[in-house]
Amino acid sequence: MTSPNPNFLTALPGISGILVTPFDSEDRLAPQLLQKVIDRAIAAGVHILTANGNTGEFYGLTTAEAVRMVHADAEMIAGRVPLLAGVGRSIGDAVELARESRAAGAAALMVHQPPDPFVAPRGVVAYVQRIAEAGQGLPVVLYLRNDGIGMEAIEALCRIPGVVGVKWASPTPLRLAEAIRRTDPSIVWVGGLAETWAPPLCAVGARGFTSGLINVWPEHSVAIHAALAAGDYPKAGALIARMHDFEALRAEEGNGTNVTVVKQALRLLGQDCGHVRPPGAWPLAAGKEAALRRLLGEWGLLAG
Repeated sequence: MTSPNPNFLTALPGISGILVTPFDSEDRLAPQLLQKVIDRAIAAGVHILTANGNTGEFYGLTTAEAVRMVHADAEMIAGRVPLLAGVGRSIGDAVELARESRAAGAAALMVHQPPDPFVAPRGVVAYVQRIAEAGQGLPVVLYLRNDGIGMEAIEALCRIPGVVGVKWASPTPLRLAEAIRRTDPSIVWVGGLAETWAPPLCAVGARGFTSGLINVWPEHSVAIHAALAAGDYPKAGALIARMHDFEALRAEEGNGTNVTVVKQALRLLGQDCGHVRPPGAWPLAAGKEAALRRLLGEWGLLAG
């Protein structure tokens, strides 16, 4: 077990890199395949690495697999940057993952917003309260993909002891601005829609952003973050434009190729982390691999 990283709050306004989950040819976890990805992201300056996020196919893992991945990621990161551990699904699974993540040495918990079709706003508050208690003092970051639970519920969530941050993953910057205005100013709001949405969310008060690109090209994500931190929105926009076609590929098939493109890119770079589990798309559709290969070549990432 590694010790919780004390620099989590300092790192939270940075890049939260969401790690993929590697599988072998028999569809078993193969965590060791991730070591080079982790090492490169840390060397590039990515501030936080996240286990069991959506780019990590959280909903495609069993709870036992998610437990194994948070322990494996913690060992490979070895305290060099804070590890943020995704938890969620049923309250029992989420509580177990919170406890195991703490035991693994995670610096904080990221609570996935429940996708249950019968979610009650006050039920979400109770859900996060139970998870925070199970974390026994670990900081908690909310992951809000849908602000439809209402502003009163968001305010209540931000008042839960231990909640230090919110990853806002809704394309509603004005609602984000309202949430920031109505909650404790010590809460750190992070853009939860990756690089492409970082400028408008940062413009209303978010700091930093989530990223799946860090698995493939962490240096570029770090450059975008540096531009935004300096208030250089034109430079950030130009850098984001370079990855537009990559993100467009990820958004195909109803966003079902989001992880597919990242894992196929890793395969082309010689850092194969395996396939994507259903219901994600695999393999990449005919003709799309050539477009991806061309992009990686234009970015200077392919050898030869």
